[in-house]
Amino acid sequence: MTFSSSVLFASRLLFPRTGKKSNARRSLFGAFVCIGISLVPLIMVLTVSDGMIKGITERMIGLGSSHIQLVLYPKSEYAENAGNMQILADAIKKYDTGVKAVYPELQGIGLASSSKGRFGSSIRALESDIFEKNPAFASLFEVIDGNTDLTARNSCVLGKKLASDLGVKAGERIRLITTKENSSGKTMPKITSLKVSGIVSSGYQELDSLWLFVSLENGFDLISLSSGTALFGIDTEDAFSLSLEKTYRKLSPFLSSAGRLYRWNDLNSAQYENFASTQIMLIFIMMLIVLVASVNISSALVMLVMERKKEISILKSLGGSSNGIALSFIITGLVTGALGVLFGLPLGLFCSLHFNGIMGAIEFVVNLGAKVFYFLTEGSLANYLPVHLLDEAFYLQNFSIVIPLPKILLIALGTIVLSLLVSLIPALKAGKEKPIETLRKI
Repeated sequence: MTFSSSVLFASRLLFPRTGKKSNARRSLFGAFVCIGISLVPLIMVLTVSDGMIKGITERMIGLGSSHIQLVLYPKSEYAENAGNMQILADAIKKYDTGVKAVYPELQGIGLASSSKGRFGSSIRALESDIFEKNPAFASLFEVIDGNTDLTARNSCVLGKKLASDLGVKAGERIRLITTKENSSGKTMPKITSLKVSGIVSSGYQELDSLWLFVSLENGFDLISLSSGTALFGIDTEDAFSLSLEKTYRKLSPFLSSAGRLYRWNDLNSAQYENFASTQIMLIFIMMLIVLVASVNISSALVMLVMERKKEISILKSLGGSSNGIALSFIITGLVTGALGVLFGLPLGLFCSLHFNGIMGAIEFVVNLGAKVFYFLTEGSLANYLPVHLLDEAFYLQNFSIVIPLPKILLIALGTIVLSLLVSLIPALKAGKEKPIETLRKI
């Protein structure tokens, strides 16, 4: 039995010329649909998680750690004032051409106070034009209210969550309680009135929920060097390229006397590994769903073998080989899996590209049902709290969908291989059919 004969028989199994109804063919159609549908959540998890991880990583690097971070020693002369920090920043830029930008910063903690209450804050003292000078700040921060002007003395910019907790808007004033050392070396509380210039959000509340920005000059008045941290954010050409490591190795001996040098992945390793492991776990679970859907091919082929015993017996009586018959059923299973891939991949990509709209529609339906239930049980919607499927406290609100073609091709290939594996047992069973026993019953 030639390969072309096996292909021809497989085509007749899939698309018979007679109009006879076949439960086995219905099962094959169901298997193809199940595989396609099971691929949709897998593709969505892959593309959406890749986009979300990319967006969060961009914000962690661009708004937090920078590509490389230099943390100055507490007693370093460069940590004494903003002028000294600027001198070192200029020296770093001149030392290595791989350095594209250097951003001096002073970090500390304080207690922000308003009429609504007091809340802990993470103070970040940066250059007054940081929101325009730093490309990441300019592109990733959204100005919710007011502006990002830090040039005025005792002005500040708040993160959206902190501003909401304090109940303040742009133009209003807050009090910031920090600690400073007096002339005798004693630590004393310092209360400073700050005017809120603006309110910003990075779209990832977990990152910016406590941030309070002031100018670098104001920072040295507010933050004690004994409790604060002076550092430099150093940007290179690309945080993910080999040039980052070259720049790091070149700067290490030059800056060893000033402070300690860290790469972004050293500072954010826990979060980055957590994102990667979570994505792998989700993809593994989705692949199990695809595996279960692929098993439908096996059961459909078993039914097909039972229905086509007569044709199999006739072919074997005419000289058809067992291997040729088995190959026909293997091809049938492969084609079913391939059709499922051709159906599921485009549908999954379409759903991924319209993820926000789909989630919005689902959220609307969930809230509608919840409102009806709440009204029936409580008699009023006065205290009803809307359901948010993607709460901004835990998820990135705005991110671009990433379509990783190599991973998608690997998923397609893996699904086809699964279809091959689940087709082997019923195909081999079909090849072992004994024509004499079947023909006796005709």
